[in-house]
Amino acid sequence: MPFVQRNSQGEIVALLATSQPQAGEWLDAQAAEVRAFLGDPPAAPAAAFGSLDSDFIRVLEDVIDALIDKNLLRLTDLPLEAQRKLLARKDLRQHLRGRLDLVPGDDVI
Repeated sequence: MPFVQRNSQGEIVALLATSQPQAGEWLDAQAAEVRAFLGDPPAAPAAAFGSLDSDFIRVLEDVIDALIDKNLLRLTDLPLEAQRKLLARKDLRQHLRGRLDLVPGDDVI
């Protein structure tokens, strides 16, 4: 969360909780562009690095999911601790997805 919708100049014009045809790009909620759109002050350099780490972790999760979907990797091929962490993050993200839906039926944040 969130998925961003951009105008023709590439500027963020809306944040959505779910991917839409006009908003398929996902950005971390702490990304500088998202914070600027929301009117939050820019993150400190260390926080920006942390945001990059969380973005990268999400990319790794997506790559692992893609490999599993293509039957190139099984979850059980990973070390037990990695399996636990991946499943815990998926469960938490699923739980938060429902809680972040502040206005049911309205995907624009």
